Parts: sequence; C-alpha cells; structure tokens
Amino acid sequence: MTAIAGRIRVAGIEVSPDHFIGGERVASDRRFEDISPITGEVIAEVSRAGEAEVDAAVRAARDAFPAWADLGPAGRAPYLHRLAGLIDANVERLAAVECMDMAMLLRSLRARVISRGARNYRSYADLATAYEERDWRSQGTWNRVQRMPAGSAAVITPWNAPFMLSTWKTAPALAAGCTVVLKPAEWSPLSCSLLADLVAGAGFPPGVFNVVQGVGEEAGAALVAHPLLRRVSFTGSPETGRRIGVSAAKNLVPFTAELGGKGPLIVFEDADLDAAARKAAGQYDDAGQVCLAGTRLLVQESVADDFLERFHRFADEHVPGDPREDSTTLSPLIHPDHLERVEGFVERARAEGHRIVRGGRCSPVGSLFYEPTLIKPNSNDAEIVQKEVFGPVLTFQTFAGEDEAVALANSTEYGLSGIVYTGSLGRADRVGRRVRAGVVWVNTFLVRDLTAPFGGTGISGIGREGGDYALDFYSDLKALQILEGSTG
Repeated sequence: MTAIAGRIRVAGIEVSPDHFIGGERVASDRRFEDISPITGEVIAEVSRAGEAEVDAAVRAARDAFPAWADLGPAGRAPYLHRLAGLIDANVERLAAVECMDMAMLLRSLRARVISRGARNYRSYADLATAYEERDWRSQGTWNRVQRMPAGSAAVITPWNAPFMLSTWKTAPALAAGCTVVLKPAEWSPLSCSLLADLVAGAGFPPGVFNVVQGVGEEAGAALVAHPLLRRVSFTGSPETGRRIGVSAAKNLVPFTAELGGKGPLIVFEDADLDAAARKAAGQYDDAGQVCLAGTRLLVQESVADDFLERFHRFADEHVPGDPREDSTTLSPLIHPDHLERVEGFVERARAEGHRIVRGGRCSPVGSLFYEPTLIKPNSNDAEIVQKEVFGPVLTFQTFAGEDEAVALANSTEYGLSGIVYTGSLGRADRVGRRVRAGVVWVNTFLVRDLTAPFGGTGISGIGREGGDYALDFYSDLKALQILEGSTG
C-alpha cells in the first residue's frame, strides 16, 4: 500500500480509500482493513463511516435532489451517457482493482462484467427518456399517469461483483431523478470508490451521487434508518434483508431486496447432456459466489449416470489459481470468514451422512481455495439442500418425471432463479411456468435483458429491478385528472 496525496495504489491504480460526500472526498478518523483474497495482504485502510458521515451523505443527497429532479429525464440523460463513456474508457483500471479486491477472474471482469456497468447507465438513461405517460379519458376527465422522482435513495450492495451491482441499482435511481447514497460491502469497497471518481469526471452536480464506506452493522444500519431517505435498495442475505426491511418500515420507506438463492438446474432425458453437464460444472465459476447459480442439480433418473460422467469430465477441467492469470478458471473465496462458512456446511453434511461425491475439502492451491464439491444428500430436507452455501458446493438429486422435478425445484424457501435443460419446447414452457423463481433459463444461463424484471420469490427477495420496473420503484406515480372542457 503506497500513499499518494491521500490516495493509495492497488494493482498500480490510484484509488481513494475515503468517502465521497457532496462532491468531495471525506476521511474518517476510524479505518477498517481491506484484505485481498489473492495475496492475503491488506491493500487499503478504508475510512469507516459512523452516524455523522452517513448523516452528511444523506443531507448532501437531500439538498441536491430538487435541482436534479427538475432536470427531467432528457436533462439527466447526458450525465449518465458521459458516465457510461468513462466506464468504457476505464475498463482495465476498474477490472484490475476489483480483481485484487474480491478475486473475480480478471478476464471476466475485462470482457463482460465491468462493461455491463456502462450498459446499465446507457440503458436506463434511454428508458427514462423514452417513457410515455399513459393518457385516457374517463368520467368526463382527461387522465394522465406521471412519474415523480421519489427523493434520496440508499443503495447497499454485496461484495460479489460490487461494481456491476452498484451500477445496476444506481443507474435507474439516477435516471428516475433520485439522488443516491451508495454503501458498498466492506470486503470489496474499492471499485465503488473508483465509480465515484468517474461520476465526478462526468460532471454530476455535487451531492447527486455519494459513497460512504463502512461496516454494515454501523454505516449500513445508520443509513437505512435515516428519516430523510425515500427509497432503500439492498442485495445480500435474507437475515440482513429482514433487519433492513424493519428499519425501512419504521420510516414508511419503500424497500426492494434481492436476497440470494438456491436455484435448481433441472436436466431432462431429452436434453443435450454435454451442454447441460458443461453448464452444471460452470456453476463453480467465481468459486460459486453467484446468487443466481444453479446449485441443486436435478437430473432425470434415466440419464443420471451418463450425466454424472460428463459432469465430472467438465469439472476436472477447472484450473484453480491466481485470478489474474488467463489460465485460471477457479478463484479463491473472498474472505477467511466466508471460507469457514462454506467449510461448515460441508462438514455438517458429512457428519449427517450425506455422500461427498467429489471435493469436500480446502484446496492445497492456496489458503482461500475450496475444492469444487458435489454432494448426494440422503434427504431433500437436509441443510445442504435447503440453505444457500454461496461457495463451490453443489448437490445432486434424481427424479422420475416432470411432476417430481418441479416438486423438488420448488421445495426450498428460495425462488431467485432456475435453469432447465430439455429438447422439448412444450416441456420448456410447462416446466418454466411451474418453477417458482424470478427468472428461469432454458438451455442457457445468465443471459440478461435489461428491460426484463429481475427479483426473487419467497425469501429470495421482494420487489423487482430491471427496465421500467426499476424506474417505477424509484418514482412516485401520480394520477393527474383535468375536467374536460375546463381548459383552453
């Protein structure tokens, strides 16, 4: 860690470890350590916000809101487009820092993840500008539905893919006319700090976009409880989501949350087994730290052995190692505490007598690596089936027919995503309709249309993001009614 005029160097890139409030960098007396999963070294001592810094950020957002809202969608769009252009111009810098900070594969960050942030800002700028107010006549009145920017929004993002997920939430908020206070996760805060630099470079008015760094129990709790906020958006665990929901409810603040998943990957006997097995082995990508992953492999009995043989062949192709190397396909887990959590799930499964088919231990490659693991549970009620592990751990179960497949798919409290492999269009439609999840992919995975709704059912979350669904969330809808003939 090298200090440069209040900044540090991470992967050779200058980054501020401080907050961004009212268009200025603000330091805190207290700090927390940011440790790279790749090296195990402290790469930054980051300003640790308390109630005072959070209050300053929220008030800055509140003060900036009227002028930002008054610009209208067309007036705000140029700012978002400039920001998108700066993201495109800084992909290498953003990718290098995020790789060091949370250990996602560098080639993935370069090729698709960081650039998705630019797509988010462009897409929402254009969607907001293209919005057509609904007009109709009824009971002698002319009626119109109008969007009013809601106010200041708190955005709290997780430690996996922090840059992309921060843009995914802040883009619709800003496009809708809200001002933002972003709190990234303390395990991977630095790419969001770079995002604040790009916001400043794009010429956003001070206070429209603010970043507070800190620990969830302190800064996060103070933020969601602040009475001046009008929206809260969160991605994380159901346990934290419940606490945030209580705080938001006390202030009658609308709240949206994406809270993880335990997605089924269903393989029917008429599927392309090579494609299905390859995709199943691909669920180990990013060390399984993907909320949308299909972590429960449900395979039709008649092809189970054939599928497993192919699955093992593809899983054997994974190469654990330094995520900065192009040859690496399997990265380390984010933090020792998270490794301990993943280990705990597997050790409890082992103690309960579930069969460890492959893996099931820490990898000798490095201190935060865990072997790609597959477990055959002896009960569908087992913890390893029912709870999100968020690591490179999959379960394997079989079914006889469609009804049993759907019953197994819908047997957890989660409902974020599902994946179905079949060669039948009719089955794709039938099963796709019956699987309870916010998104179901058939013969593919992680293809996202930014205008489609995104969110979960059950304990996977409340509300929807994406397209006009997100713009509506960050707006207050108003019905304007004018008596016909009363105006010129």
